[in-house]
Amino acid sequence: MHRPEVKKLISASSNKRSALLVAIAAIVIVIWWSGLLDTLSFSSLQAHEEQLHGWTARNPVLAAGSFALLYIVIVGLSLPGAATLTLTAGAVFGLFEGTLIVSFASSLGATVAFLLSRFVLRDEVRRRFGDRLQGIEDGVRRDGAYFLFTLRMVPVVPYFMINLLAGLTDLKARTFYWVSQLGMLPGTLAYAYAGTQLARLRGPMDVLSPGLIGAFGILGLLPWLMRWFTCHLELRRLYAQHHRPRQFDYNLIVIGAGSAGLVSAYIGATARAKVALIERHRMGGDCLNTGCVPSKALLRSARAFADAKTATQYGVEVTAVRADFGKVMARVQSVVRRIAPHDSVERYAGLGVDVIHGEARIVSPWEVEVGGRRVSARSMIVASGARPLIPAIPGIDPVDALTSDNLWELRELPQRLLVLGGGPIGCELSQAFVRFGSEVTLVEMASHLLPREDVDVAAELERRFGEEGIAVMTGCKALRVERDANGNRLICDRDGVEIAVPFDRLLLALGRLPNVEGFGLRELGVDPGPRGTLESDPFLRTRFPNVLVAGDVAGPYQFTHVGAHQAWYATLNGLLAPWWRFKADYRVIPWATFTDPEVARVGLSEDEAKAKGIAVEITKFELNDLDRAITDAADRGFVKVLTPPGKDRILGATVVGEHAGDLLAEFVLAMKHRIGLSKLLGTIHTYPTMSEAARFVAGAWKRAHAPDRLLGVAERYFAWQRG
Repeated sequence: MHRPEVKKLISASSNKRSALLVAIAAIVIVIWWSGLLDTLSFSSLQAHEEQLHGWTARNPVLAAGSFALLYIVIVGLSLPGAATLTLTAGAVFGLFEGTLIVSFASSLGATVAFLLSRFVLRDEVRRRFGDRLQGIEDGVRRDGAYFLFTLRMVPVVPYFMINLLAGLTDLKARTFYWVSQLGMLPGTLAYAYAGTQLARLRGPMDVLSPGLIGAFGILGLLPWLMRWFTCHLELRRLYAQHHRPRQFDYNLIVIGAGSAGLVSAYIGATARAKVALIERHRMGGDCLNTGCVPSKALLRSARAFADAKTATQYGVEVTAVRADFGKVMARVQSVVRRIAPHDSVERYAGLGVDVIHGEARIVSPWEVEVGGRRVSARSMIVASGARPLIPAIPGIDPVDALTSDNLWELRELPQRLLVLGGGPIGCELSQAFVRFGSEVTLVEMASHLLPREDVDVAAELERRFGEEGIAVMTGCKALRVERDANGNRLICDRDGVEIAVPFDRLLLALGRLPNVEGFGLRELGVDPGPRGTLESDPFLRTRFPNVLVAGDVAGPYQFTHVGAHQAWYATLNGLLAPWWRFKADYRVIPWATFTDPEVARVGLSEDEAKAKGIAVEITKFELNDLDRAITDAADRGFVKVLTPPGKDRILGATVVGEHAGDLLAEFVLAMKHRIGLSKLLGTIHTYPTMSEAARFVAGAWKRAHAPDRLLGVAERYFAWQRG
């Protein structure tokens, strides 16, 4: 959403809020000047009790209606006097009728205040403190009714504050109403009864004895106590189906030695816990053996070859350049072997971890069978990783498709390579193979490459791919694989028309499926959710609190660094239970696609903001205006930052260009520690470096928000100074 559109929306909304605020202020002034608030004092009530009784007896319906309307107005505008009015209800209408009137009037008035707060205050509060309120919002969505009921039951919390604060959340109005009516009923009853004994009271606070406050507090906590007790019984019933060992072999068992599992074992061993790490295949998991490490080594070789072929742009003449694909793949494996000691059995054994090679099978919440023996632990972490998705496309089985698992066995360059899937893996490998000389066709079902990124990001990448000779086919759905005299071909549907794409080798890059089958989880009752990942709570605990998950099996992100991030929470929650626990924090998650140009993002994207209806300002800086990018012939791409309208707080940042993954780090740090663009602008960046892009995009935002009136005054002052 661009600035003119944002300004129109903000202006229309602000006008409505301003009109409402003026109306509320007018009503409050009228009430104030009428002296009505003075009559709502305790002494005034006692002085006019007899008159009120007489008038009510003569006009019962009018009295009840007028009283209810007055109560709604006072509470709805958050004015003082509600306590005195409740005493009045008991004194004038009696216990039953007074309680009935106040119960409905107070709930309606509270709902009016709730809605006013939501309309007038919520948008501004969210613009200023949205990220800080995220935890509160999550708690309200999950336990809003419980929180509200408890606060209503404890009279020491001002009711008007509850109304206003609740309006800032996503709590539904109907839930707010019925919980308020139920929660305020005991207090209403107490005050109404006290009103029937008005002559004996010295003031409204006489109603709230310490004993009564304590009783209300217990009533308020009762739903939480019942909930805890119910959960406790459910867990006892759940665990009762399994035999719990009297002693444990380990404090923690970790299943899977990929990124999440290795970090879990490392943290546990560092904390001096006894840890077992079980791996059925290779230490390091996918990242080391078939993912991040080999793919980046392949990309570096492809980049070196491409740079050599285009060296003339730097004034360097290269007469002959040739890539030996077999040697390239040999180098890839040598890189894997060099990094492997970082994740080796020897290293982790040296840290004190018992590394067990074998197929793990969970037989109880505390026990795992592996290699013919059974080991036990107080807690276990399932970090079993993921595998490439093989689609159920007719005819695909006989073609011996490549995936990110078996690609690294290639020693001959495919002449015609068809890549199915335009996500990060598909884009990275497409560019690598076209640079080595393959004829590459990239097929993606979505409307653009990198579907999680903005359209302008995909457009920049597609232009580069077109220049390098990659045939990009977006909006194509794979139907079947056929074979004829000329070889294999993929039949795709694009806008209702079937298109045949010939190929020699097919590379599947359609994402990865979490490994959740075959090691006892289903038998234990730990089932995957709709996305295929294991169901867990915000603390990464499954239905068994001592069985936790981390990495690809946990979701919602399948990144090595997120798996390591989750491992910290899972390990501490497993080791410190039941005394302490930490919610996994997903507020600031960065990622990068290592194509050329690189694509890196953190936080909100422009397309996501539009889809969610979030008003944002977009500040963009093109790298063709950056000195270092020009000197390096890396001047294609941009930096795009999203901020709340009129604010410099960073909601999201996307970088497209040379070393985008490295440049993103400054924005990740800024978002994590709430550093705004103004402070980035005031930070010294070394010249000439690519990192200056952060300063320039901050400067672009600052120029767009220059104080025009103040600058006009300054211009006139300097003109006067010149004489």
